[in-house]
Amino acid sequence: MFSSFFETARNSPFRTPLTAARCDAAAPVVDPQPVEGRQIAAAAAAVPVANQQDSCEFGSTKYFALCGIGGILSCGTTHTFVVPLDLVKCRLQVDQAKYKNLFHGFKVTVAEEGARGLAKGWFPTLLGYSAQGLCKFGLYELFKVKYADIIGEENAYLYRTSLYLAASASAEFFADIALSPFEAAKVKIQTIPGFANNFREAVPKMLKDEGINAFYKGLVPLWMRQIPYTMMKFACFERTVELLYKYVVPKPRAECTKGEQLVVTFAAGYIAGVFCAVVSHPADVVVSKLNQSKGASAVSVAKSLGFSGMWNGLTPRIIMIGTLTALQWFIYDGVKVALGIPRPPPPEMPASLKAKQH
Repeated sequence: MFSSFFETARNSPFRTPLTAARCDAAAPVVDPQPVEGRQIAAAAAAVPVANQQDSCEFGSTKYFALCGIGGILSCGTTHTFVVPLDLVKCRLQVDQAKYKNLFHGFKVTVAEEGARGLAKGWFPTLLGYSAQGLCKFGLYELFKVKYADIIGEENAYLYRTSLYLAASASAEFFADIALSPFEAAKVKIQTIPGFANNFREAVPKMLKDEGINAFYKGLVPLWMRQIPYTMMKFACFERTVELLYKYVVPKPRAECTKGEQLVVTFAAGYIAGVFCAVVSHPADVVVSKLNQSKGASAVSVAKSLGFSGMWNGLTPRIIMIGTLTALQWFIYDGVKVALGIPRPPPPEMPASLKAKQH
């Protein structure tokens, strides 16, 4: 699958989401032909063949749906890949006395449950974060386009960071509603000894003990964790890429090789991931402790943890989220290349704004 990404990317005029499209001057041109039954041509101008590679129109329903598919593959696979690290992180957060640090947590888990114990909770993780990825990326692209239309071209450029923040926050609001039931089951499987070995066992027990509330009692703290995380993930990534090419990369983006562009993308994703982990970590600890404790509330959990307790497990989460964010952007970009999803160049100052500055 990934070999096809590389081959497609090598031949694509859109090599990264942040590379301006360039067409070969010698590319054959298709003349517009009259549509049968009409007196005018179907297009007002000739269309270069090199530009006819997109599988859908930018901003169309199909475009948003395909972006959602990219989100499923991006989030579902990466979160499932780091389940062992996530498991130890959750246990560090809820039982600091038993699991003293990251390496000790791995050692204790393997000693008690074997290597297979590190994979606990992989299935609800795969389902939950696939559903979240569908909403996160698909709705982010939707809200970004719709909000830009509302505020106009000039404001969309001038306040593009605010646009990224608003679109990502709106998308994550709905994404967390999809994630919450699976996250609640995952945390119980991972942090309560003997509760359940898998998702199939966990669901009926949760319904019996607490009813449907068991799956959504952590939704508010999940919003508190994920919305700041996603706002930072999208806004920081998009602006970091701009800054890296402007101040760090020693040559124009168009002159960078595919490998160099991937390094920039991965670096920007990792930088964004570090900030994501820090701003969302206290709420992450509350979510883990809340889903572990029957009948507890977010406020009571926060009070019992105290300020310092809400930073338990920060180091493994920085490693996990930094790696996750970088890999997610790489996979999302690869899916867009493979599926022929339109990838517009980075925002440029509108001609109307340039005219006002002169």
